[in-house]
Amino acid sequence: MPERDIGAVVAVMDARLAAMPAERAAQRLFLQTYRRTTVAVGNAINDALFEDPDWVERWDVAFAQLYLAALDSDLAGRADVPRPWRLAFDAPASLPALRHVLLGINAHLNYDLPQALLAVISDDEFADPVVLARHRRDHERIDGVLASRVAAEDDELGAISTRTLLDRLLQPVNRFSSRRFLREARQKVWHNTVELQRARFAGQQSYDARLAELEVLSAARIADLLATGQVLLRLAVAGFGVTLPPARAT
Repeated sequence: MPERDIGAVVAVMDARLAAMPAERAAQRLFLQTYRRTTVAVGNAINDALFEDPDWVERWDVAFAQLYLAALDSDLAGRADVPRPWRLAFDAPASLPALRHVLLGINAHLNYDLPQALLAVISDDEFADPVVLARHRRDHERIDGVLASRVAAEDDELGAISTRTLLDRLLQPVNRFSSRRFLREARQKVWHNTVELQRARFAGQQSYDARLAELEVLSAARIADLLATGQVLLRLAVAGFGVTLPPARAT
């Protein structure tokens, strides 16, 4: 039965962590990170950060379910894993912890998040500028939650990773870079959500084609995330998000 609140989602994440095979240590890294972020969103809802807390909780549940479905499919050896997740799950275990987390963020933010927003914003709500503006403001408030987690998540990764002197010297810049590219990516997510909504309104075939485009764009980001060098600085400059181009006229 689908989870109905954030507490239930966290419980499912705990169960997945407890059952995660030892050889899946790389996948555990993202799940642990995502669990902490999900708890932070739940705390922000309890602290009355959002205009429409019920909607934010429904969105966060829908968002998490997309990741959990991809993870369960991969663990079961099924072929229905979206390509951005397939590439993240199949990445070499020897990669640094940060790279594994970034691969998961790419699949979840760039590919899953627009779908999650569509799941909790109806056609009627998209047509209502007041409601849509409220949802967008709450979407943007999540940036504050993510920004508040950057230092703590960096410390978590630092505790399990070997960092060079350069890494340590660049830590303040890397934390700033993380906040910058997460905000940039979420702004592009809203654009992509609107593009997918236009396609959804046009019909299932149109929607499927546009979602396939988003899948390809999100998968293509993997090359940037695996390239050598200071990945966080590169993402801050070049960007982390992907952008659906305007739909072709038919």
